[in-house]
Amino acid sequence: MDLIDHNEVTPAVNQIETHPFFQRRDYQQLMGERGVQLESWGPFAEGRNNLFSDPILSQIGAAYGKSVAQVVLRWLIQREVAANPKSVRPERMAENFDVFDFQLTDEEMTGIAAMDTGTSVFFDHRDPEIVSRIGNVRGS
Repeated sequence: MDLIDHNEVTPAVNQIETHPFFQRRDYQQLMGERGVQLESWGPFAEGRNNLFSDPILSQIGAAYGKSVAQVVLRWLIQREVAANPKSVRPERMAENFDVFDFQLTDEEMTGIAAMDTGTSVFFDHRDPEIVSRIGNVRGS
């Protein structure tokens, strides 16, 4: 809200931690109501919580002949969340683009929705000490 309400120009996009374990539906709704597109930061949760071997995501992927990463990207697309997964490997980049030939069912979307823990897998964004530490990081 601070970014949206206290700047002359409302941002078009806000990139925040969003993945199957921290889905941010409330933030997506809030930003959408104010014309800001949610973009997933860390769409694969950097592999935490064993994302790439998760049984729900693996089962869905197997049904379509897709990887867990592709299932996650398709899930984000269907939720209208922008994603820009980073990779330096050409084969992974190609895999990340190959998500437009299948669609998750309502049941599969509901199964993934149930994975939400409601907390960051990285750090607590509301912890004053963490926020201060991040605010004091200087690039080299």
